[in-house]
Amino acid sequence: MKRLFWLGVGVVTGVVLSRKAAETARQATPAGLASNLGEAVRELAGAVGSFGAEVRAGMSEREQELHDMVEERSGFPAPQGAAGRHAAAQRPARRARRAEG
Repeated sequence: MKRLFWLGVGVVTGVVLSRKAAETARQATPAGLASNLGEAVRELAGAVGSFGAEVRAGMSEREQELHDMVEERSGFPAPQGAAGRHAAAQRPARRARRAEG
């Protein structure tokens, strides 16, 4: 009975090691390296995208805090919406008008 047990352990160990060796060999091929690189680039792109989304959310939150602070200190309602973006959007139009005139 002991011999049968150890034979089974040996067979299972052999199968596991051969599969692991085959996977390692596949990863060492150019196709395997390209696959790993592609996965790494996708993961990096996702991380950069989520970082950008967090930055935009933080900027929006801070902008709202500043609007609230202006309203509180001055007593006047701060302009809502995209005032900063609106002003930045007008700059190129002003430059174009200056160039024409």
